Amino acid sequence: MSDADERRRLARECAEAGIEAAHPASVIRETVTRDGDELRIAEATFDLSDYDDVVVLGGGNAASQVAAALEAVLGDALAGGIVVTDDPAETERVTVLPGDHPVPSERGVDSTRALLDAADDADADTLVLAVITGGASALLPAPVPALALDDLRATTDALLASGATIHEMNAVRKHCSALKGGRLAARLAPARVATLAFSDVVGDDLSVIGSGPTVPDASTYADALAVLDDYDVRVPDAVRTRLDAGAAGERDETPNTGDPTFERVSTHVLATNRTAVDAAAERARDAGYEPLVLSTRVRGEAREAAKTHVAVAEEALATGDPLAPPCVVLSGGECTVTVRGDGEGGPNLEFALSAALELGPETALCAVDTDGIDGATDVAGAVVDAETLPDRRAARRALRENDALPVLDDADALVETGATGTNVNDLRIVVVR
Repeated sequence: MSDADERRRLARECAEAGIEAAHPASVIRETVTRDGDELRIAEATFDLSDYDDVVVLGGGNAASQVAAALEAVLGDALAGGIVVTDDPAETERVTVLPGDHPVPSERGVDSTRALLDAADDADADTLVLAVITGGASALLPAPVPALALDDLRATTDALLASGATIHEMNAVRKHCSALKGGRLAARLAPARVATLAFSDVVGDDLSVIGSGPTVPDASTYADALAVLDDYDVRVPDAVRTRLDAGAAGERDETPNTGDPTFERVSTHVLATNRTAVDAAAERARDAGYEPLVLSTRVRGEAREAAKTHVAVAEEALATGDPLAPPCVVLSGGECTVTVRGDGEGGPNLEFALSAALELGPETALCAVDTDGIDGATDVAGAVVDAETLPDRRAARRALRENDALPVLDDADALVETGATGTNVNDLRIVVVR
């Protein structure tokens, strides 16, 4: 195996190790246990004998995988439940219903309606394990009565193309929903709710993970309007009318800290981007490379962030700083793409294409979305190096047109995992030797 092949192989293996570590089967096994009537979730304990029913309700890319893992822990103590996902796993007690990501669908609306009906059935003697994972914002569409699904779809499409951050996008989505921004918690009250969260957002802000359906929300209608104005996002008239009315005080804000809705709600973040990054670093160490975690909070334009990662690799080769080769530089977070062209791609594909145009010899880079779906594509990302792009002029044109997928496909550089069963944001690995 050539040195270049080894670098590319290790970059891919580090990504695979990170994704595997963040899979719900691994995470639940480490963080949720049952001993008789005692259920332990992270550092919290629950006496199952205090409740008539224990149910699982929630949604997200990894929701059915979490539900299956919880069934293995709880056994016959679990009465049932509903989760909505685009990656179904086999379950015995929890009903798995379909939804779509990253743009909400009619079947997602129907599935979410069934979930909300189940939430209404919960009472003070019910323990609800609320599973919220990455992707829940799109997979759990619950438009308020004044809005239609087409309004949500158009708004989501416009936000995805705008370059807005996930925090900003979710500020808008929460104020168009009957479930997001703490409103699911309101439907569940007075049940005891333990939220099990798999974070796919930078900084693990609880109110942003899945648009925070079971936690307090500090964002306002005015914040949502500011996002639309700052990014010049055009949304359907019905959405703008609703947000204007809310900002004028004509509609109730989402429940915030101190609201009695949350008196019997606790939240437990079981997996984050750091889970994947640490596992990827361990794989690098096992291969004899010194790992360095640059940050798990990398954000901004994907094509620009990629150049910074290349610069770190160049410095390592030139001076031995911040560490000497052989080394692996890792990062996580979530970059964005401001769409200017009409091509195919996603943030990780654009990150990889931009990096491939800058990389020198002795370096390889892998950039993937841990859910296996980068943007609206069906691939996770790509592995690239200085040899990836034979026609650099065509590659630069593709980058300008947001058309990374075909170029990287032609170069046999794509990482195709299929749905991975998890979602803890993006993962990037730079191998330097």
